[in-house]
Amino acid sequence: MRYISTRGGVDPIPFDDAVMMGLAADGGLLLPEEIPAVTPDRLEELAALPYPDLAVEIMAPFIGESVPAAEFERLVRASYAAFDHPDVVPLVRHGDIRILELFHGPTLAFKDVALQFLGNLFAWILARRGESLNIIGATSGDTGSAAIHGVRGRKRINIFMLHPRGRVSPVQERQMTSVMDANVHNIAIEGTFDDGQRIVKEIFGDLAFKERFHLGAVNSINWARVLAQSVYYVSACLQVPAAERRDGIDIVVPTGNFGNIFAGFCARRLGAPIHRLILAANANNILAEFITTGCYRRGTVEETWSPSMDIQVASNFERYLYFLLNCDPAAVRRAMADFAANGELTVTPEQFRRVREDFAAGFADNDETIATIRDFHRETGYILDPHTAVGVRVGRKYRRREGGLRPLVCLATAHPAKFPDAVIRAIGSPPPVPPALQGLEDLPTRCDTLPADTDAVRSYLTALLLRERC
Repeated sequence: MRYISTRGGVDPIPFDDAVMMGLAADGGLLLPEEIPAVTPDRLEELAALPYPDLAVEIMAPFIGESVPAAEFERLVRASYAAFDHPDVVPLVRHGDIRILELFHGPTLAFKDVALQFLGNLFAWILARRGESLNIIGATSGDTGSAAIHGVRGRKRINIFMLHPRGRVSPVQERQMTSVMDANVHNIAIEGTFDDGQRIVKEIFGDLAFKERFHLGAVNSINWARVLAQSVYYVSACLQVPAAERRDGIDIVVPTGNFGNIFAGFCARRLGAPIHRLILAANANNILAEFITTGCYRRGTVEETWSPSMDIQVASNFERYLYFLLNCDPAAVRRAMADFAANGELTVTPEQFRRVREDFAAGFADNDETIATIRDFHRETGYILDPHTAVGVRVGRKYRRREGGLRPLVCLATAHPAKFPDAVIRAIGSPPPVPPALQGLEDLPTRCDTLPADTDAVRSYLTALLLRERC
C-alpha cells in the first residue's frame, strides 16, 4: 500500500513514511492510493472477533509491508490493553438510539482509540530507524490529553501540544498540564483552536524547520489516526444484530474537525454497512452548513458547552474534497487556494448532489445541548456528555424528519465527567467521577503561555530543542 497527497506533490510512499511525514510535504493530506474493499461475507466472518483482532484485520491491508504482521498484531493488542472495558468500544441501547461508547481509554475520550495505537507505532518505527521525533499538535481539548498519554515518558519522543487558553474544559486542561514527564510540553495560546491548527500547519509548511527538528504530527492530519478510527465504525455495524443491519445503519457523529466522520466515510467505502453518516455540529456549524447548502464558509468561533467542536476550519475536509473532486489534485489545490484567499468554497450542483448522498447534517445550540442531556437522563437514566448530546439531538431530528426505521447509532465521544459544569447545569448534580479523574484537581501542573503567533511558537520550539541538544 502506497500513500499520496491530496495536492499531488508527493511521490507515493509506504505506510511508515506516511506516518512519520504527518502533513504532506506539499501542504496537503496523505491518503492511500486505494481503499481495499471488504466483502459482506468477510464482514460477517469478522463479526465474532474481539475488537483488537477486528482492528488487525481491517487495518492490515493499509499497512502493507511497513510493519511485520506479528509485530503489527502486538502493537494493536498493546494499544487496546489500556482500555477498561472488555469490548473496548461497547454499543449500548437506550430507547430509540444506540450509543457507541468510545470513552473507555486512558483519557476517557474517543481520541484514545487512535492515539494509543499511534503512540505505540511511533515508538516502534523510531526504535527500528534509530531516530527521534518531536511531535507538535493543536487540540480543542481531547486530542491533547490522549496524545500526551500515548507518548508520555517514551524515549526518542518529545511532544508539544497547543491548546486555546481558557477554551477547553478544566478537566481537559488538567489532563494535559498535570503530566509532568520531561518529554511533555504544554503551550496555552492566546487564541482559538483554529489559531493553533493554523500555527501547526504553518510550522509544518516550513520544510527546513520540520526536517531540522524532526517534527511529526498526531492531529488527525496524520493518516494513521483516521485509519484506526475507521475500525470502530465497522465494529458499531457488527454489534447491531445481522437481521437489523440488513439495510444498513445510520450513524450520527459529533464532529468539528471532520476527522471522525471522514473515518466513517472510509469505513463505508471499504464495505461497512452504513446507510447514512449524519454530521452533528454545535453553533460552530460550518460543516453542517456545507452539507445542507454546498457552501463551505469560514466564520467566527463561538464558545459552547461542547468545546472540542468549537472549530471553524476543519483540517480533514480537504481529504473529503479530494474524493468529491474526482481525486484531482490540481482541482484540490485550486479549491484550497480559493478558500485560503476568500474564506469560502462553493461546489457545483452535481457535486452538491454527491455530498447529500454521502452525508446528512444538523446542529444543536447551547440550550438544545443542555436540554438533551436533561431529557435523555430523565428518559433513560444515562448521562450524556455535551458533545454526545449534540449528536443525540441531531440524530433524533434526522429520524423524525426522515421517518427512518434503520438502527440509529450515536458516537459517544467523551465521558460526561470531563464536562461536569454542563452536566450539573442540565441535571442538577455532577456525573460520577471515574478512577482516571479522581484526584486530578490536586496534581501540580506545568504549562507555558504564548501569543497565537507562528513565529513566537517557532522561536519557543527552537530555544527548547536546541537547549535539549546541549
